Amino acid sequence: MMIRKRSLAIALVMVGQVHAADLTLFDNFTPLTGNPAAGSLPETAPFRLSSPDFSQVVLANRTNQNRLLPGSNSGSWDMITANETGANAGRYLFMPFETGSAGVQRVDLRDSNYDTRTVTIVAPGTQGFASGDASRWTPWGSYLTAEESWGSGSTKGRLFEVTNPTTAGVNGGNLVQRRIIPRVSHEGLAFDKNNNLYFIDELNGGSLYKYVSARPGATSGDDFFAKGQTFVLKVGAGGQSEGNNGPAITGSSRWVAITDANGAALAGISTVLADGTIDGRATADHADVLGTGYNRPEDLEIQTVSSGKQILYFTTTDSDNDGNSANGRGRIYSLDLASNEVRLAADSSSRDMATGLAVGATWSNPDNLAIDANGNIYGIEDQDGGRADIWFLQDVDRDGVAESVGKWASLSTSGAEPTGLYFDPFNANVAYVNVQHPSSGNDVLVQITAVPEPETYSMVLAGLGLLGATARRRKCV
Repeated sequence: MMIRKRSLAIALVMVGQVHAADLTLFDNFTPLTGNPAAGSLPETAPFRLSSPDFSQVVLANRTNQNRLLPGSNSGSWDMITANETGANAGRYLFMPFETGSAGVQRVDLRDSNYDTRTVTIVAPGTQGFASGDASRWTPWGSYLTAEESWGSGSTKGRLFEVTNPTTAGVNGGNLVQRRIIPRVSHEGLAFDKNNNLYFIDELNGGSLYKYVSARPGATSGDDFFAKGQTFVLKVGAGGQSEGNNGPAITGSSRWVAITDANGAALAGISTVLADGTIDGRATADHADVLGTGYNRPEDLEIQTVSSGKQILYFTTTDSDNDGNSANGRGRIYSLDLASNEVRLAADSSSRDMATGLAVGATWSNPDNLAIDANGNIYGIEDQDGGRADIWFLQDVDRDGVAESVGKWASLSTSGAEPTGLYFDPFNANVAYVNVQHPSSGNDVLVQITAVPEPETYSMVLAGLGLLGATARRRKCV
């Protein structure tokens, strides 16, 4: 079944009525079945794509970076974001290294020279930075990353801001720990329209958190993180753990404070560490808090629907109904940020767009999330090449529950997983994804482009002409 969007220009304009614009061709694809064998595709074109209009090209690779500057790149390239605001918005991509000696690299999309477009701006191991995972541009124009590593006795679990991401030279990034954020095993980060910051604790039994700054309109990280309160999500009575042998945890929820309004400890509740920071995990488990524990929550993404309502999506990578990963594992949830209702968006029981049947075992360990220009949600699996898929969630009514899911791409590279899928906010038909920790050791950054067939161009041009005529008529009314 082909999801046809060739008629998008016609759908844009009807006689006497203008419809919402269809901004991307990425949701025009034929859902895949099966998987390419591990290693069957070249690492220079590692994905099996779901449309002949999609193409792929490698923008950077780890081997080349270390050839140019030995030891500059520790690999395991993870989540991706761009400089979404400010001067030269959209010019750069940023991603951390998820290694024991983590760093951050920047890719200049306007640099046609393969050898110079990529530079490490935070040297591996700076300030003991480890397991870099999170990647998010801030409302005030800087870059956030964080450590996917936390546990008893750990010194990690920190959130960092790079305050000069677009101007830093080699190893010149100014890396600042934001100590007001409680320590957890970080991955997903997301800002809502009120500039509240959401984050997770990646643990089997980990929770979701929200930081509410006292200065949401701050123009610097120093101000934004100066004062604020952190909360943990509590679904129903709280204290439950999703596990890998239990039902989805859905229903009404609320946010329970784990710090005071200034970000300091709540007496008798917050677990304070030796350095004065707060253990978000231990505090969420306190009897007076009882945050809900999900099974390895990982990424976060926020979708804004036409009404202005926002829905927060999150993955729980190792959740399962029956403890049997052979018949499918992992869930994607949605949280209505207005009503605080948690719903199950997709899991192994979701209908496969290719077959009409439950996806079952082919759905396995959704990890990352991404959102395209049309607001469609994508789930990226934490699996090795030959099994790792990227899924499209079809949610026509935008209620946070997918009517069906379709396999959008599959990775072949041996030993690798796809990670960090990011749709370019300035070019709706371009996306980026990393191929992480391949057996070859050569991480690559892949650009995927959706190029319409020739007849689509004429339809788009015709649609734009009709839109212009309609606008002119309305302006004269």
